[in-house]
Amino acid sequence: MKTYLSIFFLFVSTYLLGQSIKRIDGTQYSADSLNAKIEHLMKSADVSGVAVSVFNNNKAVFSKTFGLANVPKKIPLEKSSVLYAASFAKTVFAYIVMQFIQEKVIDLDKPLVEYLKKPLPDYIISGFRRGYHDLKTDKRYEKITARMCLTHTTGFPNWRWFETDKKLKIKFEPGTRYSYSGEGLYLLQFVIEQITGKDYETISQERVFKPLKMNNTSQVWQTRFNEKIAYGHSVKGEPYELMKWNEASAGGSMSTTFDDYIKFYTALISSKGINKKMFREMTSQQVSIKSRRQFGPLAQIDGRENDDIQLGYGFGVGTFFTPFGRAFFKEGHDDGWGHYSICFPDKKIAVVIMTNNDNGESIFKELLEYSIGDNFTPWQWQNYIPYNRKYTIQQ
Repeated sequence: MKTYLSIFFLFVSTYLLGQSIKRIDGTQYSADSLNAKIEHLMKSADVSGVAVSVFNNNKAVFSKTFGLANVPKKIPLEKSSVLYAASFAKTVFAYIVMQFIQEKVIDLDKPLVEYLKKPLPDYIISGFRRGYHDLKTDKRYEKITARMCLTHTTGFPNWRWFETDKKLKIKFEPGTRYSYSGEGLYLLQFVIEQITGKDYETISQERVFKPLKMNNTSQVWQTRFNEKIAYGHSVKGEPYELMKWNEASAGGSMSTTFDDYIKFYTALISSKGINKKMFREMTSQQVSIKSRRQFGPLAQIDGRENDDIQLGYGFGVGTFFTPFGRAFFKEGHDDGWGHYSICFPDKKIAVVIMTNNDNGESIFKELLEYSIGDNFTPWQWQNYIPYNRKYTIQQ
């Protein structure tokens, strides 16, 4: 009798309070309260648009967009609005690479040059990137493996055009230190394209977008996206010029919708498309991270700030440990865009956040704590300075 009464009262309370959402510590709250929290944060931090999806038991139990896709024109942000995914694209790439590893098309620890028909520096590529001739006098490129690319330990800079001379160089011995690098992922993309004889857009469509029915996602801009554009905005709500990529880049050319990305993320955390062993390997620590910050001058200086959570990197995702089990995360950032996703696989609880404003990242700490009880994300390492702490921390 008590069991039936418990079920009855749970049903009544859920009905009265709205859909119940569970945090990693077991506490629950209503969807209505999350709506109110997001709206409060957006107003307090002056954020143009936010999309949030919370997962319980690896399924989206809350998925909603807020605010505007275009502030001057007051166009609402919708689940079907086309967003710039930024470095969320790297998670998709890592997922694809894990498929190739599972199929033994490529090996994690075999030097990438062994898959090529000629020396890497002999490849001169037209387009956005200019090949690998800059590496001709530095033979350390011969040591670089898929593992190093996926764990950001190649020694490459993030992007060559951030360098003073705009040249690609190896800045430290490959495999010895974590340093975030889109160049490393692009190298692995290039090698996979040589192995398969297919361009990365085709590979993405065949292995992810079509199987998951992500009909409004592409690594290159599609003209049909023009009708549903979401712009990134400055802190003043002014839209940035939209970059419409015509070349696929594993490091961050992908355009998507919130609906589509949730389809991918659901497949990822449910280990769909890769087996459980590959999923575990992808989302488990492969290298430890000691740097005091992810980017900037402190990225080259080690500290102990994140020793308690054992901050590290898996394949295409960051990792850490908590009293509630391991966690893996991925961020995305560019002018006008701030995204973050984190999953606690032992709890089967996750959240995906996408924002289209330079202020977006300032609400991450509070939103993560409220939505899933995540008090562990290394927000200082990520430079996610909360909107209500900016001046205190900078002084």
